[in-house]
Amino acid sequence: MPRPLDKLPKAHLHLHFTGSMRHGTLIELAREQGVHLPDALEQDWPPKLRATDERGWFRFQRLYDIARSVLRRPEDVGRLLLEAAQDEAREGSRWLEIQVDPSGYAQRFGGLTETLELVLDAAGRASGATGVGIAVIVAANRTRHPLDARTLARLAAQYSDRGVVGFGLSNDERRARARDFDHAFRIAKRAGLLAVPHGGELLGAGSVAECVDDLDADRVGHGVRAAESPRLMERLADRQITCEVCPLSNVGLGVAERPEDVPLRRLFEAGVPIALGADDPLLFGARLLPQYELAREVYGFDDAELAELARQSIRSSAAPESVKKEVLSEIDAWLAAPA
Repeated sequence: MPRPLDKLPKAHLHLHFTGSMRHGTLIELAREQGVHLPDALEQDWPPKLRATDERGWFRFQRLYDIARSVLRRPEDVGRLLLEAAQDEAREGSRWLEIQVDPSGYAQRFGGLTETLELVLDAAGRASGATGVGIAVIVAANRTRHPLDARTLARLAAQYSDRGVVGFGLSNDERRARARDFDHAFRIAKRAGLLAVPHGGELLGAGSVAECVDDLDADRVGHGVRAAESPRLMERLADRQITCEVCPLSNVGLGVAERPEDVPLRRLFEAGVPIALGADDPLLFGARLLPQYELAREVYGFDDAELAELARQSIRSSAAPESVKKEVLSEIDAWLAAPA
């Protein structure tokens, strides 16, 4: 009998703030505030998405913006983070790095600094209530000017000792080159933050290479298109640069036609470190545990390989060394237990 995957200790390193919201919470807050939700976010949820063309990506972003609009009060932020932490605990996560762009909420909560402090305070309370370690990644937006990214990098650097552990770059990678944001990433790296830009999702292996070469990436959000280049996979393996692979998100956005088409096994066997992620459960309908279930049921990972995936997620995280050591021991114990 296979070992229970919800008991496998793991880290979740690719989860977006708004996209972590429970569907039921979205419905409840929308009704409280009189926000009309389109069918795709209510009775036809999860939405049918395909973002490999401009129109599809626009629709994805529109749904995301509608979901963001229901988070209007500080208590809504606290609720989102508490529920996210509860969901992580239920699925066996011991450490969560949640990604947020404060610009999306700054006008609502009094500014960039105030928004980040609100998120960090709520994350601390959620961590205390659930026992899940929670850190924050500040993410810039590729569709905005690189100067905005520099502002966010400076903000992230100021909070590098208060719960911010990384600096990211999200949204449509077709809209701007990674090198346009190199100055912002240098600011973040000087502050000791992890560089965790998105790449290799909607564009190919070259997008991943730019994240590595121009932004000195420690991890790459998604990165699955690296599998198109054996030489790039070798570089990622040699430098131990982690790909945050989100299989059901890749299918949901049309990056892969079917789960079987996501090259998780190819990356793993090439020695590329992997951290499975859920990306935006609110829009893709699945949290972290189903990604591990796919690894077992679709990609044929046995329990020893699943344990190694969990180890890679922990090693790639910004968790304190004491936490890493503890969780790695728990992973070993999970594998040693009778199946």
